Amino acid sequence: MPANFNNAALFYDRLSRLVYGRAVIDAQIYLLQFIPATAKILIVGGGTGWILDEITKIHPSGLNISYVEVSANMMALSKKRNAGANKVVFIHDAIENISLSDDFGVVVTPFLFDNFTDQTTQQIFDHIHPLLKPNGLWLNCDFQLTGKWWQGILLRSMILFFRVVCNIEASRLPNIEKHFEQHDYITIAGQTFFGDFIISKAWRRIGH
Repeated sequence: MPANFNNAALFYDRLSRLVYGRAVIDAQIYLLQFIPATAKILIVGGGTGWILDEITKIHPSGLNISYVEVSANMMALSKKRNAGANKVVFIHDAIENISLSDDFGVVVTPFLFDNFTDQTTQQIFDHIHPLLKPNGLWLNCDFQLTGKWWQGILLRSMILFFRVVCNIEASRLPNIEKHFEQHDYITIAGQTFFGDFIISKAWRRIGH
């Protein structure tokens, strides 16, 4: 059975706040400043959809958003969010099952890849990459290990919890930086949160 966050939809945001305070929220909000007006955006794994509220505060209109979420319960919550006058197409499926146009100016992957093995991460990255236009922006935030003793403990606890509750396949963090570098992305901005355990980066696609 593939991973699915249906079981966590109702308490996911509250649990995140309990463990990380505002860090998970702030890490995503930090990236939204790089979204240009009138952008065509692909959001993969938007969770409960609060990110739509935050995007609308910056751009109340003019955006064309494709919002992909595999959890039906998460999607139901997302559809209740305020998207202003922006156009949002909700797609309830796994991103690797979907055929989309290859003209997105921005891709947003908030805490997506930490759910997967290295092999699945490769497949998902290779599926999303061609959808982003050259010089487009890929906004990604996720967890990282920087050598602090508590990070490993917290990561193992988090992975174990979500393996049991949501059936995620990951047993460790994939090396997502490797995929960006192999596909000729460059970092244009970045910031860490929660004692460097969370990292947000804005990557620009340089290659064709």
